[in-house]
Formats: sequence, C-alpha cells, structure tokens
Amino acid sequence: MANLKTTLPQGSLVLVTSATGYVASHVVKQFLERGYRVRGTVRDLAKASWLTEGVFKPYAETGYLSLTVVPDLGADHAFDDSVKGVSAIVHMATIASFDPDPNKVVPQTVAGITSLLNAAMKEPTVREFVYTGSIVTSTMVIPGLSTHVEHDTWNDLAVQLAWAPPPYEPSRGFIVYMASKVAAEKEFWAVTERQPHFTVNVISPATIFGPPLNQKHLVKKSAFVTALWNGDTDELSQIPATYVIDVQDVALLHVAAILDPDVRGGRLQAWGWPCNWNDILAILREIRPDRKFVSDFPNSQQLSLTTDHGPALALLKKWCQQDGWRSLKHTIADSLIGLE
Repeated sequence: MANLKTTLPQGSLVLVTSATGYVASHVVKQFLERGYRVRGTVRDLAKASWLTEGVFKPYAETGYLSLTVVPDLGADHAFDDSVKGVSAIVHMATIASFDPDPNKVVPQTVAGITSLLNAAMKEPTVREFVYTGSIVTSTMVIPGLSTHVEHDTWNDLAVQLAWAPPPYEPSRGFIVYMASKVAAEKEFWAVTERQPHFTVNVISPATIFGPPLNQKHLVKKSAFVTALWNGDTDELSQIPATYVIDVQDVALLHVAAILDPDVRGGRLQAWGWPCNWNDILAILREIRPDRKFVSDFPNSQQLSLTTDHGPALALLKKWCQQDGWRSLKHTIADSLIGLE
C-alpha cells in the first residue's frame, strides 16, 4: 500500500457500523492492519467484548480500535455522536430479522441510512462513505433469470412482493429483507444527490463464505456450509443455486472503495463464483475424503445472471495483487474453521 495513492493518510479514523458483524469485523481487521484507526458501532458493549478483548485486543490497547453504542440504527440522530471526527464511514448495519411484515423492517432500514447520511453531512471531517448493498438489491437470484445487472438495475419485483397485502407468512421474510435493501440503497443515492462534501460508493456482494472471526459467525453466516457439513439439507433444497464470494474479498473491496481516489460514485457488483450445493459438496469431499457427506441434490441448476465485475476485480488486483476472486475451494476450506 505504501506505493499507492490514498484518499486518507494512515492514522485516519474510520467508522464501521455493526462492527461485530461477519463482514464488518473483517473490514475492521483490514483497516487496522493497514494502519487506520477504527471506531465501531455496536448494539451492546458486553456482547462486543470479543473485538476489544479478543481478536483485536492489541489495537484496542493502543487506542486504534474503539467501540460506541448505537442501540437503534433507525432512531433520529442515532449516529450524531458516532461520526464526530471521522474521515470515512463504512455503513454495514442493516435489519436482518427476516420479519415477514414489511412495516416492521423497510421503514426502519431506510431510517438508518438516512440518519447516518444526515449526520455525515453535518460532520466536516467526513471525506469518504461506502454503503454495503447486495446482489438482491438489483435482481432476484433464481435459475432461469438472465438479467444483466447495470448501475441502474433494481429488484422492483422484491418490493412488489414484499408489500403485497397480508397475511404476512414466514416465507415472506427474505423477500422483505430484499425489499429493505432496495429501499435503503435507493434512499442512499437519493440523499447523496444533494451533493455531499464526501465521496460515495456501494459494494454489492452475493452469498458470503469464508473464515469466521467469531464462533457466532460460523453458526449464522456460514450456516449453509455448516448445514452441508452436518447433512442438514432441508433449508438448502429451497435455494437451488447461488453465487459465492469470500468474506476477505468483500472486506477488501470496502477498504479499497474508501482509500482509492479513482473510485467515485461506484456501484460495484461483487458476486464471486456461480455454484450450486453439488459444487460445494464436491469440494467438501475433496477436502475431507475421509468424511461421509450427503448425496448430491437432484436436478441441480446454475444461475445465468450477468454483470460487469471488472471494477471490483481491478480493485482486488490493485490493492492486494490478487488475480480474480479467491478460489471457491479456498473459501469453502476456510469456512470450515471451527467445525472440525
């Protein structure tokens, strides 16, 4: 990094929301390792102690990592104190309750991004802002759909389905989550049309696997790999195919979008590798030939969505000398950390 021009000098303070999260903790890690100070927002300091007393203890002891409590991301002025003195913001917090009632999820998620952007606009030190989007903000992720995702492609179908009349059955939970991501990112771009004094970018990943920094991440965020490992296939049968990207690639893209002076107003799609559960089972069998896994899923399918990954891949090459996404095999192997 010493030879790369950056938007911020080392030692600058970066705010990362929901710092205990699976991807957010990796973003924290990469900023700290590159010489930046990090202020992380959390809901509960006690539950976040593994950050300051565990994996990042040396950084906490030197003052490079600090935590601040934001119990309700949708509350008015929720982030006013958190943004004071920061040079950059990475907003990763979202509502992932999968509540099937859109009235309990969508407005609150939008309020969170509005509150943070308004706070950032009042803080003159802020120079960079990156928001975490999702592939589902742009499109449904189902086999047979051949959408080409561009900068202005939106998943309006998810919004329509989420706001259909009740009853709000549990099966609507993920659709409501999708709709909340669509609404929040649209709000992000709408607010930033007011020409803030900072640069904005969005990183939109697909399904994220890779090494957990905390045991709870193994349970929650690598649940699909864990399910295959344990032979629990009921939920997986409802998801015929996906794209998988390594959590370390996603984290690096957030860091690069903050630090790279040439990335402005980007909506970077970062999907990784198209695959289905049989592809992952094949990798698991190769990694652990001594272990018995479930049989392949019948009628396996692949996705046919397309987008331009060039900008994201160029950042991986520029900022970590990496050609392409981390391999699917490497990512799946790292996802097993803590299972054996």
